Amino acid sequence: MAGNRARLPACRCGAVSDSGALIDEYLDALWLERGLSENSRSAYRRDLAAFSGWQYSRNRDLLATDTAAIQGYLAERYRQGFSARTVARGLSCLRGFFDHQVRTGRLVDSPVAGVRSPRQGRPLPASLSEAEVEALLATPDVATPLGMRDRTMLEVLYATGLRVSELTGLGLTEVNQRQGVVRIMGKGGKERLVPLGEEALHWLQRYLAEVRPGLAQRMADRALFLTPRGTGMTRQAFWYRVRHWAIRAGIEKPLSPHTLRHAFATHLLDHGADLRVVQLLLGHSDLSTTQIYTHVAQSRLRELHARHHPRGG
Repeated sequence: MAGNRARLPACRCGAVSDSGALIDEYLDALWLERGLSENSRSAYRRDLAAFSGWQYSRNRDLLATDTAAIQGYLAERYRQGFSARTVARGLSCLRGFFDHQVRTGRLVDSPVAGVRSPRQGRPLPASLSEAEVEALLATPDVATPLGMRDRTMLEVLYATGLRVSELTGLGLTEVNQRQGVVRIMGKGGKERLVPLGEEALHWLQRYLAEVRPGLAQRMADRALFLTPRGTGMTRQAFWYRVRHWAIRAGIEKPLSPHTLRHAFATHLLDHGADLRVVQLLLGHSDLSTTQIYTHVAQSRLRELHARHHPRGG
C-alpha cells in the first residue's frame, strides 16, 4: 500500500452513523491525555464534524479517506472563505484524530501524514493603549451594584491577565485577600498563583463587602462574580458587558474576549517586564506562545519613535 493512503478498517464502509462514536472516543482520549477544557473539546468536535459532513456529502465514511481527499477538503475550506489560520487548525485536529486511529489499529497509516500545514502570517493580538484601558475601567457606574461588579471584574482581568473563562470561573476560595493573589486552575489542569495588585484588590474588597452579599440572595453559590439572580457569571454574559462598556467609553477598536489579557501582557513588556515572568503570569506552557507579545511591544515602540523622534518619520 502506498504510504500516503489509509487502509479502511475491518468494518462496513459507509457506516456513517459510527462517525459520531469515533469522534466521541477520540475526544475522550484527548481529555484523559491532555485535560482539554470544554471549550477546546467543542472546537475539536466542530472541526471533526465539518470534515465528517464533507465526507458524508461525497458518500464516504469518516475513515474512508486518503491524502488526496484531505487536500481536496482543505481546498474546499479555502473556497468557502476560511482563513489560513482556521484551515491550519482544522488540519491539526484531523492530524491528531487520524494518528489516534493508527494507534488504535483502525488504520495502518494516517492520510494526513503527507499534508503540509498552510503557511500563515503571525497576527498581532488586538490590544488597547494604556489610556484606552483607563477609559474602559472608569466607565462602569460604581454607584450601582452591577456597575461595581463590572468595574471589579475589569480591574481584576487587567491586573492579572486571566482568560475570561478563568475570571468567570473564580470561586470565593480561590481569592486570598491577605496575600493579594488569586489561584487559577488553567488549561490542562495546571495551577498558578497570580498577584492582584493594590488597585484590583481595593475594588475586589469593596465588591465583596458592598455588593456580593446583596447579589447572593442568601444562596450558596461559590462563584466570586454573580448575576442579579445570584448565580455565577458566564463568559458570554461578561463579554457582552465588556462590549457594552467599551462602546460607552468610545473605544472603536475591534475587541475580543482576550483584549484585556493582551493589554496586560503588552503593557508589562512595555514597562520592562521579563518575558518569562509574563509567561508564568499568563499560564503559557511554551515561551514561544508568549513571544508574540514582544512583537506587539516592538511595533508600538516603532510607532512612538516614528511619531516623536526628529528623524523618526
